[in-house]
Amino acid sequence: DLSGSITTPDVKLNLGGEFIKESTATTFLRQRGYGWLLEVEDDVPEDNKPLLEELDIDLKDIYYKIRCVLMPMPSLGFNRQVVRDNPDFWGPLAVVLFFSMISLYGQFKVVSWIITIWIFGSLTIFLLARVLGGEVAYGQVLGVIGYSLLPLIVIAPVLLVVGSFEVVSTLIKLFGVFWAAYSAASLLVGEEFKTKKPLLIYPIFLLYIYFLSLYTGV
Repeated sequence: DLSGSITTPDVKLNLGGEFIKESTATTFLRQRGYGWLLEVEDDVPEDNKPLLEELDIDLKDIYYKIRCVLMPMPSLGFNRQVVRDNPDFWGPLAVVLFFSMISLYGQFKVVSWIITIWIFGSLTIFLLARVLGGEVAYGQVLGVIGYSLLPLIVIAPVLLVVGSFEVVSTLIKLFGVFWAAYSAASLLVGEEFKTKKPLLIYPIFLLYIYFLSLYTGV
Protein backbone atom coordinates (compact mmCIF):
# COMPACT_ATOMS: atom_id res chain seq x y z
CA ASP A 1 0.00 0.00 0.00
CA LEU A 2 1.13 3.47 -0.90
CA SER A 3 0.30 6.42 1.24
CA GLY A 4 1.25 10.06 1.19
CA SER A 5 0.02 13.47 0.39
CA ILE A 6 0.32 15.93 -2.45
CA THR A 7 0.91 19.51 -1.60
CA THR A 8 -0.57 22.18 -3.77
CA PRO A 9 2.18 24.01 -5.61
CA ASP A 10 2.21 27.69 -5.18
CA VAL A 11 1.85 28.83 -8.78
CA LYS A 12 0.74 32.34 -9.56
CA LEU A 13 -0.42 34.02 -12.72
CA ASN A 14 0.20 37.58 -13.59
CA LEU A 15 -3.11 38.95 -14.88
CA GLY A 16 -3.25 42.69 -15.29
CA GLY A 17 -0.64 43.36 -12.66
CA GLU A 18 -2.29 41.12 -10.03
CA PHE A 19 -1.05 37.68 -9.02
CA ILE A 20 -3.70 34.96 -8.79
CA LYS A 21 -2.94 31.55 -7.30
CA GLU A 22 -3.67 28.58 -9.58
CA SER A 23 -5.54 25.53 -8.33
CA THR A 24 -4.14 21.99 -8.43
CA ALA A 25 -6.44 21.02 -11.32
CA THR A 26 -5.32 23.99 -13.35
CA THR A 27 -1.66 23.20 -12.79
CA PHE A 28 -2.20 19.51 -13.58
CA LEU A 29 -3.85 20.34 -16.90
CA ARG A 30 -1.09 22.74 -17.84
CA GLN A 31 1.64 20.20 -17.03
CA ARG A 32 -0.08 17.56 -19.16
CA GLY A 33 -0.39 19.92 -22.15
CA TYR A 34 -4.09 20.58 -21.79
CA GLY A 35 -3.77 24.22 -20.82
CA TRP A 36 -5.64 25.22 -23.96
CA LEU A 37 -8.81 23.98 -22.26
CA LEU A 38 -8.51 26.81 -19.79
CA GLU A 39 -8.02 29.56 -22.33
CA VAL A 40 -10.85 32.03 -22.66
CA GLU A 41 -11.22 33.86 -25.94
CA ASP A 42 -11.83 37.57 -25.83
CA ASP A 43 -15.33 38.53 -26.78
CA VAL A 44 -15.41 39.64 -30.36
CA PRO A 45 -17.53 42.78 -30.69
CA GLU A 46 -20.62 42.15 -32.74
CA ASP A 47 -20.93 43.73 -36.14
CA ASN A 48 -23.43 46.49 -35.49
CA LYS A 49 -24.30 47.30 -39.08
CA PRO A 50 -27.62 49.00 -39.76
CA LEU A 51 -30.43 46.64 -40.76
CA LEU A 52 -30.81 48.24 -44.20
CA GLU A 53 -27.12 47.70 -44.87
CA GLU A 54 -27.36 44.07 -43.73
CA LEU A 55 -30.23 43.50 -46.17
CA ASP A 56 -28.43 45.39 -48.94
CA ILE A 57 -31.17 48.03 -49.19
CA ASP A 58 -30.12 51.41 -50.57
CA LEU A 59 -33.06 53.79 -50.16
CA LYS A 60 -31.39 56.57 -52.16
CA ASP A 61 -30.76 54.18 -55.03
CA ILE A 62 -34.37 52.95 -54.94
CA TYR A 63 -35.69 56.53 -54.88
CA TYR A 64 -33.54 57.46 -57.86
CA LYS A 65 -34.78 54.44 -59.83
CA ILE A 66 -38.38 55.32 -59.02
CA ARG A 67 -37.83 58.79 -60.47
CA CYS A 68 -36.22 57.27 -63.56
CA VAL A 69 -39.28 55.10 -64.18
CA LEU A 70 -41.89 57.76 -63.45
CA MET A 71 -40.10 60.33 -65.62
CA PRO A 72 -38.77 58.33 -68.58
CA MET A 73 -38.14 61.32 -70.88
CA PRO A 74 -34.43 61.52 -71.83
CA SER A 75 -34.59 65.33 -71.73
CA LEU A 76 -34.90 65.27 -67.93
CA GLY A 77 -31.29 64.17 -67.60
CA PHE A 78 -31.74 61.00 -65.53
CA ASN A 79 -29.31 58.15 -66.05
CA ARG A 80 -32.13 55.68 -66.65
CA GLN A 81 -29.81 52.81 -67.54
CA VAL A 82 -29.02 52.41 -63.83
CA VAL A 83 -32.41 50.68 -63.46
CA ARG A 84 -31.25 47.97 -65.85
CA ASP A 85 -27.49 47.91 -65.28
CA ASN A 86 -27.66 47.98 -61.47
CA PRO A 87 -30.65 45.75 -60.61
CA ASP A 88 -31.86 45.24 -57.08
CA PHE A 89 -34.57 43.05 -55.59
CA TRP A 90 -36.13 44.94 -52.68
CA GLY A 91 -37.23 48.00 -54.66
CA PRO A 92 -39.21 46.10 -57.32
CA LEU A 93 -40.61 43.78 -54.66
CA ALA A 94 -41.88 46.77 -52.66
CA VAL A 95 -43.52 48.22 -55.79
CA VAL A 96 -45.18 44.90 -56.67
CA LEU A 97 -46.40 44.41 -53.09
CA PHE A 98 -47.80 47.94 -52.99
CA PHE A 99 -49.60 47.37 -56.29
CA SER A 100 -50.93 44.10 -54.87
CA MET A 101 -52.23 45.83 -51.75
CA ILE A 102 -54.19 48.44 -53.71
CA SER A 103 -55.56 45.65 -55.92
CA LEU A 104 -56.99 43.62 -53.06
CA TYR A 105 -60.69 44.46 -53.11
CA GLY A 106 -61.06 42.00 -50.25
CA GLN A 107 -59.33 39.17 -52.11
CA PHE A 108 -56.00 38.46 -50.45
CA LYS A 109 -55.18 35.71 -52.92
CA VAL A 110 -54.63 38.37 -55.59
CA VAL A 111 -51.38 39.34 -53.83
CA SER A 112 -49.73 36.00 -54.45
CA TRP A 113 -51.15 35.94 -57.98
CA ILE A 114 -49.66 39.35 -58.86
CA ILE A 115 -46.27 38.30 -57.47
CA THR A 116 -46.48 35.10 -59.51
CA ILE A 117 -47.31 37.05 -62.67
CA TRP A 118 -44.40 39.39 -61.95
CA ILE A 119 -41.92 36.51 -61.57
CA PHE A 120 -43.08 34.34 -64.48
CA GLY A 121 -44.02 37.27 -66.71
CA SER A 122 -40.49 38.63 -66.28
CA LEU A 123 -39.14 35.16 -67.02
CA THR A 124 -41.12 35.08 -70.27
CA ILE A 125 -39.80 38.51 -71.31
CA PHE A 126 -36.28 37.41 -70.38
CA LEU A 127 -36.44 34.22 -72.46
CA LEU A 128 -37.91 36.08 -75.41
CA ALA A 129 -35.22 38.75 -75.19
CA ARG A 130 -32.48 36.11 -75.13
CA VAL A 131 -33.99 34.31 -78.11
CA LEU A 132 -34.03 37.60 -80.03
CA GLY A 133 -30.34 38.13 -79.25
CA GLY A 134 -30.57 40.56 -76.35
CA GLU A 135 -27.81 40.65 -73.72
CA VAL A 136 -29.91 40.93 -70.59
CA ALA A 137 -30.00 39.03 -67.30
CA TYR A 138 -33.12 37.73 -65.56
CA GLY A 139 -32.44 39.94 -62.54
CA GLN A 140 -32.39 42.99 -64.78
CA VAL A 141 -35.72 42.10 -66.38
CA LEU A 142 -37.25 41.34 -62.98
CA GLY A 143 -36.18 44.74 -61.64
CA VAL A 144 -37.32 46.73 -64.68
CA ILE A 145 -40.73 45.03 -64.89
CA GLY A 146 -41.26 45.52 -61.16
CA TYR A 147 -40.28 49.18 -61.09
CA SER A 148 -42.34 49.93 -64.19
CA LEU A 149 -45.53 49.07 -62.30
CA LEU A 150 -45.24 52.51 -60.70
CA PRO A 151 -47.31 54.29 -63.41
CA LEU A 152 -50.20 51.91 -62.72
CA ILE A 153 -49.94 52.78 -59.04
CA VAL A 154 -49.99 56.49 -59.89
CA ILE A 155 -53.19 56.25 -61.93
CA ALA A 156 -54.96 54.08 -59.33
CA PRO A 157 -56.26 56.97 -57.16
CA VAL A 158 -57.29 58.86 -60.32
CA LEU A 159 -59.40 55.90 -61.41
CA LEU A 160 -61.19 55.98 -58.07
CA VAL A 161 -62.23 59.58 -58.74
CA VAL A 162 -63.22 59.26 -62.40
CA GLY A 163 -64.47 55.68 -62.25
CA SER A 164 -68.03 56.72 -63.06
CA PHE A 165 -66.92 58.40 -66.30
CA GLU A 166 -66.30 55.46 -68.58
CA VAL A 167 -64.59 57.32 -71.43
CA VAL A 168 -62.23 59.26 -69.17
CA SER A 169 -61.49 56.14 -67.14
CA THR A 170 -60.61 54.19 -70.29
CA LEU A 171 -58.29 56.94 -71.51
CA ILE A 172 -56.50 57.05 -68.15
CA LYS A 173 -56.10 53.28 -68.17
CA LEU A 174 -54.60 53.38 -71.66
CA PHE A 175 -52.32 56.21 -70.61
CA GLY A 176 -51.12 54.25 -67.56
CA VAL A 177 -50.45 51.10 -69.59
CA PHE A 178 -48.58 53.01 -72.30
CA TRP A 179 -46.61 54.85 -69.61
CA ALA A 180 -45.61 51.61 -67.87
CA ALA A 181 -44.85 49.76 -71.10
CA TYR A 182 -42.77 52.64 -72.44
CA SER A 183 -40.74 52.85 -69.22
CA ALA A 184 -39.99 49.12 -69.33
CA ALA A 185 -39.44 48.84 -73.08
CA SER A 186 -37.10 51.84 -73.25
CA LEU A 187 -34.84 50.08 -70.74
CA LEU A 188 -35.08 46.50 -72.01
CA VAL A 189 -35.34 46.97 -75.76
CA GLY A 190 -31.87 48.09 -76.79
CA GLU A 191 -30.24 48.68 -80.13
CA GLU A 192 -29.23 45.03 -80.34
CA PHE A 193 -32.81 44.14 -81.31
CA LYS A 194 -32.89 46.46 -84.35
CA THR A 195 -35.90 45.40 -86.46
CA LYS A 196 -37.08 42.90 -83.84
CA LYS A 197 -38.17 45.54 -81.31
CA PRO A 198 -41.95 45.04 -81.82
CA LEU A 199 -41.55 41.35 -80.96
CA LEU A 200 -40.46 42.34 -77.44
CA ILE A 201 -42.45 45.55 -76.97
CA TYR A 202 -45.76 43.82 -77.69
CA PRO A 203 -45.56 41.17 -74.90
CA ILE A 204 -44.39 43.86 -72.46
CA PHE A 205 -47.47 45.90 -73.36
CA LEU A 206 -49.72 42.85 -72.90
CA LEU A 207 -48.14 42.09 -69.53
CA TYR A 208 -49.05 45.52 -68.15
CA ILE A 209 -52.56 45.26 -69.58
CA TYR A 210 -52.91 42.06 -67.57
CA PHE A 211 -51.54 43.76 -64.44
CA LEU A 212 -54.10 46.53 -64.87
CA SER A 213 -56.89 44.01 -65.34
CA LEU A 214 -55.99 42.49 -61.97
CA TYR A 215 -56.45 45.91 -60.39
CA THR A 216 -59.62 46.99 -62.14
CA GLY A 217 -61.25 43.56 -62.11
CA VAL A 218 -61.79 43.51 -65.86
